[in-house]
Amino acid sequence: MSPNSWIFLHPSNATVDATKLTMSLDNRGLAYGDGFFTTMGVINGQILWVDYHYQRLVSHATALQLQLDSDALLTMLKIHAKQLQQGMLKLIVTRAAQDIRGYGYTSNTGGSACEVWLKSSPMSIAIVQYLPLSNGQFIPLQPAAAAICLSSQIACLPPPLAGLKSLNRLDNVLASGELHAIKAKLLEDNIKPSIGEGLLRDMSGHWIEGTMSNVFYQLSQSSVAKSPNRTHAQSNSNYLSAGQWYTPSMAQSGVAGVMRQVIIDRLSTSNNPVIIRSLQDEDLPHLSRLFFCNALRGIMPMTSLALLSGEMVYFEAT
Repeated sequence: MSPNSWIFLHPSNATVDATKLTMSLDNRGLAYGDGFFTTMGVINGQILWVDYHYQRLVSHATALQLQLDSDALLTMLKIHAKQLQQGMLKLIVTRAAQDIRGYGYTSNTGGSACEVWLKSSPMSIAIVQYLPLSNGQFIPLQPAAAAICLSSQIACLPPPLAGLKSLNRLDNVLASGELHAIKAKLLEDNIKPSIGEGLLRDMSGHWIEGTMSNVFYQLSQSSVAKSPNRTHAQSNSNYLSAGQWYTPSMAQSGVAGVMRQVIIDRLSTSNNPVIIRSLQDEDLPHLSRLFFCNALRGIMPMTSLALLSGEMVYFEAT
């Protein structure tokens, strides 16, 4: 498999070179966003958080009524991870083309048939250090960056679509475009942008996630304004275990990310299990810590958050 190329994993056809196949314009993922995807980090030939990605394959196939052999697919993914050694695997699963017109699909087995595509990309990620977990695993910690509240909003969705990493990502596309435009404007003004991620609201007005990540936060016990020079005695090694972390619910909007679930599970037996709690406008001035996370980059700690009003909220050092 050549780097950065897509291959067709399923349905398999021994008489066809998988690297020569192309996606049809009738593909339902392209036409309707009828499918899901997952992005997996690979280090030393091993898929990071492989059990969680497997759970995503099973849960998403069930929610979207797709007939997917998750066990066989996982075996293939591990083979490709061995070949890649270090980088990213991106998997896309779409419903197979239907004989009926329009959005609908048949209620028989054919209506649940799917196509599976895989892209393998060598890549390296800047990492400050690895945060140890109680089970001996480690989460990458990225260099600290700044965050900004974006005016873009993401959709509120009904079950079973809420929380899924479906192919319907237009709201994130527009939000990412807004973030890139802000960075570009800073560069035009000869200001090196330190913005690492943007914070997004859903249509109900709750702050939910980043453009490509989930968000966790801590709250101060007072409304005293924080100075950008304020320091914190805790070391990076217990960054996750120090203090009470909150994360918004994915019950109505957002993507229930792999790294988000890893962190929730790992802290579930600690003195301060993660609390699922909405993040609202009135909370923002009282944030004391904030980080974004995803399965590829691990934890991305933030030094500050620019509010829509232009005010700045500064966070304790990591």
